[in-house]
Amino acid sequence: MRSPRPHLIAGLLLTPLLAGCFSSSGHDSSSGSGSGDGGRLSVALAFAPAENYSPYGQDGIDLSRLGVVEGLTRLDANGTAVPALAESWSSEQDGRSWVFTLRDAKFQDGTDVTAKAVASALTHAAAADPAPAAISGVKLTAQAVGDDQVKVSAAETDPVLPLRLANPNLAVFSPKAYGKDGKVNPVGTATGPFALTKITGDTAATLDRFDDYWGGRAQASGIDAKFISDGTARANALRTGDVDIAEAIPVAQVASLKKATVHQINTARNTSLFLNTQAGIFKDAGLRAAAREAIDTAAVAKGVFEGYAEPAKGLYGPALSWAAGKRTAPTGRAKATSPKGKSITIATYSDRPELPESAQVLQQQLEKAGFTVKLEVRTYARLESDLLTEKFDAAVVARNVMLDTGDPVTVLASDFACAGSYNLAFLCDKNVDKLVAAAGAESDPSKRQDAAMKAEAAILGTDAVIPLVHLKVVTGIGTSVKGAVLDPYEREFVGTGTRR
Repeated sequence: MRSPRPHLIAGLLLTPLLAGCFSSSGHDSSSGSGSGDGGRLSVALAFAPAENYSPYGQDGIDLSRLGVVEGLTRLDANGTAVPALAESWSSEQDGRSWVFTLRDAKFQDGTDVTAKAVASALTHAAAADPAPAAISGVKLTAQAVGDDQVKVSAAETDPVLPLRLANPNLAVFSPKAYGKDGKVNPVGTATGPFALTKITGDTAATLDRFDDYWGGRAQASGIDAKFISDGTARANALRTGDVDIAEAIPVAQVASLKKATVHQINTARNTSLFLNTQAGIFKDAGLRAAAREAIDTAAVAKGVFEGYAEPAKGLYGPALSWAAGKRTAPTGRAKATSPKGKSITIATYSDRPELPESAQVLQQQLEKAGFTVKLEVRTYARLESDLLTEKFDAAVVARNVMLDTGDPVTVLASDFACAGSYNLAFLCDKNVDKLVAAAGAESDPSKRQDAAMKAEAAILGTDAVIPLVHLKVVTGIGTSVKGAVLDPYEREFVGTGTRR
């Protein structure tokens, strides 16, 4: 492995943006593994592939959780960009471009990771439609500089570009992965410690250890992944030993599991009600205000989440220790108007069983206030396309606000700006866009946080989103498993040190 160039910056000079730490049920999963072979792991994930394993959406997060993909950088426990495929990087004087020096690494098909291949991979990601959330609104370009350096640029100064490149949606694949149709085939073409070798529709996947992984040989010989959308079924699979690790255990199932198998961690994930501001009755700001006033978030936290959540204070929860001291009151809220029996449809998904339960509580509260409410519940894979095309009046969704980049501003651009790629409220507000853009231009971490909180106040003032609860995530881990990753960013699940 090449040693880092001393004249390059070895990380992003930003103060940590998320307080907390990665933890594991045993050994440090990020460290190099020993010579032992821990056998195969069986894991249950909550969300089935919705886009044929495309890395540019939610499927990319699953590929990251399974140790298949990685990008130029990754996030450490404090939310700082640290080396991954890039061993070091530096910003050029114009502030728009960063030069990344690559480490010696191989793709899972045996070819070398080269500057040309990396630049091509990032170019494909930048051309994806819709754009990956991490680069929503960012015109990203990449070009090889010699054999081992890549210059990545944005159209405007972007102080958090190394954070963006840590997102699994910007993972690097070998040239053979990219087809003429714009699709990406991740089978045996990524760079992570585990190679995807077999896909069984949207129900299962087989992964084998990639012995030439630059970060060291994984202790588990492979992973058998199952996609089980029903939370009770995931808990049962762990309880019976059918799987070694199960993500997103429903709170109602925690009591049925052995205490030693239940692991929880604070995350930046919220459950919120998004209101459609472009179609239907919630185009009316007064009716959005009426919905907000009707909702008792404490009842949702207590009645549904049973202590594994707390009433939401805003978009940024207690996992982000800086947020509480910087929060300001929502601005520009409309006066509530009477619903007078107006009908609405609230959509949500069953992959997280607390969401339909939350929707039922909201249904009761909103009907008491005078709305007529219908619920639409599907799996996320069957719901996503309709969520993004104004099919519903409202949606109950769980969202990790730091998942896209680890930067508090990025989620605002993707979820609430006019051009946002995951704008479930279809909000398009000139003042919000102005404040989000101003926050995005700040390079000083503290000022960036301040600006994000001003944008949060404006967003909450539109009542386009009603934050309900800040979540803890419960993972079920068999007692024979060591080194499973508990990641507040929810990007990692297994690592080189995970074994049984």
